Amino acid sequence: MRRVLGGGGGVALVVAALSTCRPPAPGGLTLLFLGRSPAAPAGGLSWAPDRAHSRIVAFDRRLRVATRFTSPRLALPVAVAVVGRNLLVTEETGEGVVFDTAGRTVREWASPDYASLYAAAGARVVAVRSPYRVPAFGAEPDTAPLIRILDTLGRPVEGLATVRVPDPPFLTSLVNAGAVAAGPDGSVYFAPLVRDEIRKYAPTGALRWTAKRGVLERESDPELRSAPGSKGGLDVRKAIVNVALALGPDGRLYALGADDSTATALRLDVLDTATGAIVATRGLGPRETAIAVGATGEIVSFDAESLLARSAPPERDAFAPAFALPDPTGDTVRLARFTGKVTLVNFWASWCDPCREEFPHMAQLYREFDRSDFEIAAISDDVDRGKMLAFVRQYRPPFPILVGGGRMKETYHYRGLPYSVLLDRNRRVIERIFGFGGAAEFRNLHETIAKEVRAP
Repeated sequence: MRRVLGGGGGVALVVAALSTCRPPAPGGLTLLFLGRSPAAPAGGLSWAPDRAHSRIVAFDRRLRVATRFTSPRLALPVAVAVVGRNLLVTEETGEGVVFDTAGRTVREWASPDYASLYAAAGARVVAVRSPYRVPAFGAEPDTAPLIRILDTLGRPVEGLATVRVPDPPFLTSLVNAGAVAAGPDGSVYFAPLVRDEIRKYAPTGALRWTAKRGVLERESDPELRSAPGSKGGLDVRKAIVNVALALGPDGRLYALGADDSTATALRLDVLDTATGAIVATRGLGPRETAIAVGATGEIVSFDAESLLARSAPPERDAFAPAFALPDPTGDTVRLARFTGKVTLVNFWASWCDPCREEFPHMAQLYREFDRSDFEIAAISDDVDRGKMLAFVRQYRPPFPILVGGGRMKETYHYRGLPYSVLLDRNRRVIERIFGFGGAAEFRNLHETIAKEVRAP
């Protein structure tokens, strides 16, 4: 379960404590990486995914939080790129979601691979196999493109280079996953997750150069071996090398990568984009979790958690669209009915196993509060009404059940089920909850509701 505070924009009041204890560089700073994710500059701000809170955050040139936004489409954002005047966000599950800088959704597309990572320059969008979500096993033909070029609607239009097929071939998806950056001249930079290489490809797909960071004593493909303590189980032995890429305002390529074989320690390498030469290397401490750069290449590191924690709390957005749905008897239930009560709007389906686990916890939560203070509206997204009714008969929930008829994902744009939204007494979003996190998460949810019930 991932719990995310509701709210859209909000201006930060406190400047981050920079680990270098230096004043900002002349002309200000551009954020390159927040955690292990690439950021992107647009409109004088640096836009970055705050994966832990399922939101996008924008920093000004003094590294202050200028604004932020959330969306049901943002479950696990892992990268931000700029397409024209809009932001292209990569979801961990591979979807590409385009927002304007006010947080309004422009479009969304499905991943052309198992899970894709996107980069962009101008109207040119590139996609590679994501290093953030890699299938355990995945074989592909040696003719499959390594890099896909997409149009601004997310449709593949051509491929660059081809994948490398290892032995065994069902590790192909792992071997060809990696970080990516797109240059304004059409060049594409690719850094495999598990190989000590950073490559530059021309717009035609021709390989311009390959750089090595010198992390591994011996370069080798991942190896398949018996899993320790298992009977017949398999494990993949691999070294994590490259994590993320970003082009800086100084025209250089910045590579965030491992400083050991497991990526528990990280380092930053700076490359000349013309030659691939590494011109600077900097080891990163455990609290150097975000990297920014000045206009002439001054590198500044800071603690990302402290920066985000000290920003102003977001304003609460109204829950939308307001629903008017039938209950199983056919009576219409409207969102307005719950005004004046803290309300948990839950989306579920009979085929969703985590939903089955969650329902008993919701029933207990429902009984722990007075009906004048707290309600639950559980909306089924089943297409099959019979299966929905069978689920209700089995679990006999004490709270209202509403019939969504299979149209709810299209309406509310959530990433998966279960998905819940906790509303205050004025039907504004307190937090969004992605997935089911067990009893501990429901204890935390109880505390949040109790605090909200006591609020004036």
